[in-house]
Amino acid sequence: MEWTVVIHPDAEAELGRLPTREQDAIATAVAELRAEGPTLGYPHTSEVRAVHGLRELRPRRGHSRWRAFYRQTDHALVIGAIGPEAEADPKRFKRAVEIALQRLDNMTHQPAAAHAIHSEHGDRRRH
Repeated sequence: MEWTVVIHPDAEAELGRLPTREQDAIATAVAELRAEGPTLGYPHTSEVRAVHGLRELRPRRGHSRWRAFYRQTDHALVIGAIGPEAEADPKRFKRAVEIALQRLDNMTHQPAAAHAIHSEHGDRRRH
């Protein structure tokens, strides 16, 4: 079974501001998430410490400096924000987590505010 992965429009914009190499790495990680769903484990994903129900997608098996913050809903895995890895930039990591939580909470009440992300490796590239 393939899982539905949804991305908040603002997270899509954040993703688009990353270097192409990082966009590609996140697209590959999203494809893995789509294929494996919630069973995708470490080192590809992990729970965000002290935040119940929020997970971080860890591109390149955790070797990327960027993360996609997501939550499982009844029907999809929903990405709320893109931000830096915690050790690389603790302040911006914390802020990205806060933003993800806010967006995900808002999406719970307005599910039409999101759209499916393409998981093909090249789909994230900027030309």
